[in-house]
Amino acid sequence: MTALITPELVALDTHLGSEPKDVIRRLAELVVESGRATEIEALYADALAREAKTATGIPGGLAIPHCRSSAVLEPTLALARLSTPVDFGSKDGPADLVFLIAAPEGADQEHLKILAKLARSLMKKDFTAALRDASTAQQIVELVGNVVAPVPVAAGAHAAGAAENANAGTGPAQTGAESTSRGRIVAVTACPTGIAHTYMAADSLVAAAKAVGVDLQVETQGSAGVTPLDPAVIAAADAVIFAVDVDVRGRERFAGKPVINAPVKRGIDEPGRLIEEALAAALNPNARRVSGTVDLGGASDEKSEHLGQKLKRALLTGVSYMIPFVAGGGLLIALGFLLGGYEITEVADDVVINNSLFNLPDGGMLIYLGAVFFKIGALSMGFLVPALAGYIAFAIADRPGIAPGFVAGAVAGFMGAGFLGGIVGGLLAGVVAMSIARISVPRWLRSLMPVVIIPLIASIVASGLMFLVLGGPIALLTVGLGNWLNSMTGASAVILGVILGLMMAFDLGGPVNKVAYSFAVAGLGAASLANQAPWQIMAAVMAAGMVPPLAMALATVIDKKLFSLSERENGKAAWLLGASFISEGAIPFAAADVFRVIPAAMLGAAVTGGLSMAWNITSKAPHGGMFVFFAIDNFLLFVLAIAIGTVVSAFAVVGLKRYAVRKPAVVDAAPTNA
Repeated sequence: MTALITPELVALDTHLGSEPKDVIRRLAELVVESGRATEIEALYADALAREAKTATGIPGGLAIPHCRSSAVLEPTLALARLSTPVDFGSKDGPADLVFLIAAPEGADQEHLKILAKLARSLMKKDFTAALRDASTAQQIVELVGNVVAPVPVAAGAHAAGAAENANAGTGPAQTGAESTSRGRIVAVTACPTGIAHTYMAADSLVAAAKAVGVDLQVETQGSAGVTPLDPAVIAAADAVIFAVDVDVRGRERFAGKPVINAPVKRGIDEPGRLIEEALAAALNPNARRVSGTVDLGGASDEKSEHLGQKLKRALLTGVSYMIPFVAGGGLLIALGFLLGGYEITEVADDVVINNSLFNLPDGGMLIYLGAVFFKIGALSMGFLVPALAGYIAFAIADRPGIAPGFVAGAVAGFMGAGFLGGIVGGLLAGVVAMSIARISVPRWLRSLMPVVIIPLIASIVASGLMFLVLGGPIALLTVGLGNWLNSMTGASAVILGVILGLMMAFDLGGPVNKVAYSFAVAGLGAASLANQAPWQIMAAVMAAGMVPPLAMALATVIDKKLFSLSERENGKAAWLLGASFISEGAIPFAAADVFRVIPAAMLGAAVTGGLSMAWNITSKAPHGGMFVFFAIDNFLLFVLAIAIGTVVSAFAVVGLKRYAVRKPAVVDAAPTNA
């Protein structure tokens, strides 16, 4: 296995700039210069994007910027010992030791375990002290090699020592009678890349628990794999800590337990306080608890899901795979309109079939290119319902569900059942395919099941039901819904815009947001100059979805003191994310302060959605934000509606942060969580 670090990747006692981005860029240059990555800009951008999500400074004068990047050829560590420390967002001050961990997109488990082990070693003061005392780059390389080299673990080793194994849960912190003197806690740690913060938070929590005599076991949900906590351990726990920046896998296993939710970095910076909050929650009957139902059998994540969660997961999977068809196709249609005019819809087929670059139609090159773009976009949009249905079925039945799902979606489109028909067809195909897959068959027949028998039978059953029973009624419902929307004018249209705005800001890319967005894009195919209601709905949804990140960016400018350094850095990125219609740009703010950020975001998004509908703004593009200005009629009003909503949300969140102050948690009161 190639060494993670070489002397060429070490910069000792040097000044690399005054800001984190300067240091990250120089370390990225070292990685590329050593032949371990292909492109500086790509690696730098990926590392900076990860930094924008959560500051990587940690106590002890350390910083660990890290990322996965397609530019990286092999797992690599670059280290800088700075002569002038740089503030990476740690509460205890700037960092003088900066480690850039760069992993390829498809790094294997063994390398990821080593990277995780290295990250955990940085929590040990003797290791970091040795790094500061080293006089040469070669000594640094040897120190790193010593901590990541595999070391045999004696049988029955203390469970806290198992923290060194990046693929295992951590704990308990203590054994014997002392371990239960103050209670039992379980925790889950997870970060977006799953390389560093996941494991460092786990070790910090274990160490803090040991110091106060608490029995703590941690499940690390990182890139090096997951070893789930024993169901018996979860059942015996008094409370649970979720120190995560991403969704917790198998959250239902902890249902009913008092819970403390926190960003993963807080598990590194304030482990002791998190443990005290968890102990307080365990004693408080009114404490917040994990919702859902418990699977006492300790089943896997998928098996432990109840019906509602399975449906939600399947629908979100379908929508996420559908969006690229919609976004690309919609933008191409908009380009077609830009080049060929709105009449291109009537002549596009004839133009692309009967003309070429060497035989241009009347109107010349613009008409020809407009027809080509429009037709490519229309064909791409034609996959909207089949892709939705196909990947809903995939989420339920895995690969054998894709073909019957696509077929059922195509049938739904053929019968005019549209978006609703695609959902029903995909669910049917997935359930039928999954049911057939569970049938026990002879060994000689098993190889044919996923590629022939399951797709064949599931297609016949699901599509047959769509043709014979369900397609007609769903088509009538779809037509009725479309007619109702088209009839909306005045106050009713404004109310629809307000509702869509509230949905777009409610969970920032989550299920409710996706329902509103999917509802809008599903109607684009029926839009025309005579029927502009779908274009108006699309404009309202896009404008409202741009408000939350733009508002958070503006709020960090209005009153910087209300936001941490990492939030202010996130605010800089949120300007571009908001302008591009990426609602998720507000997630870091919501994760840190959900009860003040989300209501403020919903308020401004509702205002923008209502104004967009009231001013009859239309968008022929399903995505792109400000960058598809050519596809938006009344573009200045579009910008004004967004600006008004942004200002409303920004001042709302500033006001809530100033005056709706959360009280600090005490032992006999319910702790308040971000």
